[in-house]
Amino acid sequence: MTDKNRVRIFDTTLRDGEQSPGATMSHAEKLEIAQMLDEMGVDIIEAGFPIASEGDFAAVSEIAKQAQNSVICGLARAQLPDIDRCWEAVKHAKRPRIHTFIGTSPLHRAIPNLDMDQMAERIEQTVTHARNLCDNVQWSPMDATRTEHDYLCRVVEIAIKAGATTINIPDTVGYTAPRESAALIQMLLERVPGADEIIFATHCHNDLGMATANSLAAVEAGARQIECTINGLGERAGNTALEEVVMAMRVRHDIMPFDTGIDTTKIMNLSRRVAQVSGFAVQFNKAIVGKNAFLHESGIHQDGVLKNVETFEIMRPADIGLNETNIAMGKHSGRAALRAKLKDLGYEVGDNQLKDIFVRFKSLADRKKEVYDEDIMALVQDTTANTGDDHLQVKHLKVVCGSDGQTADLTMIVDGEEKSVHATGDGPVDACFNAVKQIFPHSARLQLYQVHAVTEGTDAQATVSVRMEEDGRIVNGQAADTDTILASVKAYVGALNHLIVRRTQEGRDGKAITMYSH
Repeated sequence: MTDKNRVRIFDTTLRDGEQSPGATMSHAEKLEIAQMLDEMGVDIIEAGFPIASEGDFAAVSEIAKQAQNSVICGLARAQLPDIDRCWEAVKHAKRPRIHTFIGTSPLHRAIPNLDMDQMAERIEQTVTHARNLCDNVQWSPMDATRTEHDYLCRVVEIAIKAGATTINIPDTVGYTAPRESAALIQMLLERVPGADEIIFATHCHNDLGMATANSLAAVEAGARQIECTINGLGERAGNTALEEVVMAMRVRHDIMPFDTGIDTTKIMNLSRRVAQVSGFAVQFNKAIVGKNAFLHESGIHQDGVLKNVETFEIMRPADIGLNETNIAMGKHSGRAALRAKLKDLGYEVGDNQLKDIFVRFKSLADRKKEVYDEDIMALVQDTTANTGDDHLQVKHLKVVCGSDGQTADLTMIVDGEEKSVHATGDGPVDACFNAVKQIFPHSARLQLYQVHAVTEGTDAQATVSVRMEEDGRIVNGQAADTDTILASVKAYVGALNHLIVRRTQEGRDGKAITMYSH
């Protein structure tokens, strides 16, 4: 590919994506997602915000050391300590990048109380400092789409002269329309000296549902880097979804003759894993990776697809890593069949993980007449969400419910120590949650409790999602089981484990650093 039609994919799932309320990932989960992104062919991975916390710094530093192909990027505010801390984290990478930013719109200039000239001086100073540390520097004027055009041209020129090699133009509030997105990139290319010597990037939020359209419009106008996240994860309504822009360029290559070098067959596996570790389930009608993306219920549609799939499908499931299979799974299925099924579903598991999933699969198969693909996916999710490394683990649960009252007898492992309690409540779930709170006292408030069946029937697995909040920290938990009450406890405990992780991710001075979504 030539630079003219090469679009670089900048994935910020581990930075902007993790800023979604409750989407905190553990250190191990961040390393795993980064490795998957690296293997997929993502050009740049924004691994985190190193000065935000010791946990973020450690994750960015370790990802930088382990990455084999991708550029590893860290985010830094327009402050010298931020930039120094960012460099300390990314300098271990084979290909490091510093990404520094400042809000340039009138609204954002008012926050640090800087006039136009003062902000211009700050930009020149900080970008120069970053470039003296690293030869790959990205600069973003936060809220660029609401910045006066003359001033935007001025500060972009300053950043280029100071050594920025990539200029990102963020639609921070998701307000822009595709026509405006394209016009803004075109205007900068035409008016800013040196614009043809650097890469323009686009970072679009989805507040009005136009993030993907805005990103693609910017590319058509000359941008050659798209900032995006897996599943469109991100603050508020999220970001441009990686799977959407990549597949859009692949399917509509006739009008968008661009390419990304992304291995699209890894998309579904990565989508599912990000959903698991973030606690944000993918909605059924989500483009590309939603459960319904390749399903047809209308008789006319079904007839057409049976005769020729192209009548109602513009891409094939195999394009994103979904392989059709005729393997029927049940209680007589062996380990080899389960491994093959997992591979067909996009999961590559090690021997130890396969052993754990197989035990759960056999137990499930004894309780269900049919084991569907969705059941197996829920098993994988439950296995990865509850590991031996968790601070809190559910060992045994017995619940009694009925018109005479509800009680729960719960045994948990807390940092290696076994603890048991008897609790009551207003309903079986309430009794169980009260039992957990007796074993692990906390002040977290339950914000969301949601149950949905994975498949049909009274023997269906239930997937339970919970969201909790403690002192501004928001965490999610998710678990699946044919026993809805047990799944509820596992999800609740999973959220508490994420809360423990969040408690350790405070800033060095004991306060969390404010996160930014530009």
